[in-house]
Amino acid sequence: MEQKDYYTILGVEKNGSSKRVKEAYRKLALQYHPDRNPDPSASSKMKDINEAYAVLSDPRKRKEYDLMLEQFGGSAYGRFRQNYSEQDIFRGSDIGQVFEEISRIFGFRSSEKVFQDFYGPGYRTFEFRRPGFSGKAFVYSGRRAGRASGNPQFQLGGPLGKLLKHALKKQWGFEFPEKGKDRTDTIAIPPDFAMNGGRIQYVYRPESREFIVNVPRGIRDGQRIRLRGMGEQGKGGGEPGDLYITVKVRKPLKETVRDGLKNLVSLVTGKGK
Repeated sequence: MEQKDYYTILGVEKNGSSKRVKEAYRKLALQYHPDRNPDPSASSKMKDINEAYAVLSDPRKRKEYDLMLEQFGGSAYGRFRQNYSEQDIFRGSDIGQVFEEISRIFGFRSSEKVFQDFYGPGYRTFEFRRPGFSGKAFVYSGRRAGRASGNPQFQLGGPLGKLLKHALKKQWGFEFPEKGKDRTDTIAIPPDFAMNGGRIQYVYRPESREFIVNVPRGIRDGQRIRLRGMGEQGKGGGEPGDLYITVKVRKPLKETVRDGLKNLVSLVTGKGK
């Protein structure tokens, strides 16, 4: 059996917190990102890092892996992979979201394009095996002839496909790809910045996540900026939703003072009532 250790791959201690696991992954993902690291071996290293993070960031999978480490030591990885396919390992992981953050901050390619380099055009292809039943399916995430690209679609059509989908969901709890929900937020910028555009630091406060947002030149009050893949995580391998930021352009200081004086006069004279 192939011998690997997820903790060693990420460089974290066995009792390391989930926060420590994510920090280590982000650092390594940036170090071995193919748009930054031209070394041919970086791609193989990145695949190991992805797999290690997908397991250790999931409490249930991590607990099972830890039990196998106690029982089988160095052969725990091989034992674990006998029970988990690649699709099982990556299901529910936020790897795509982490890669999108890195891509947006440093101007790299999208996670979808990077993963196609790692795993080929059919990187979402997987097999499912359960007692007495097995099969193969794939999630197509590219563009079909005559159709615009959209959400990943599960490629099982017709009556037989519907029957198989129903059986998988009912008997084996298989989740079909579902895009995550979009999120919304607002950002306030001064008039001169709206006119000239540029890069600005933005914090999504519900999760205390920081981004660098590119504000287009001439953006107007009420317009929105889309951060692709920064919404809620998808289900069953589906892509994450987007984050839409509504721009609020602050009034010039003179207008703010003038409005304030008007309100004060109205309050004193009672003309505003």
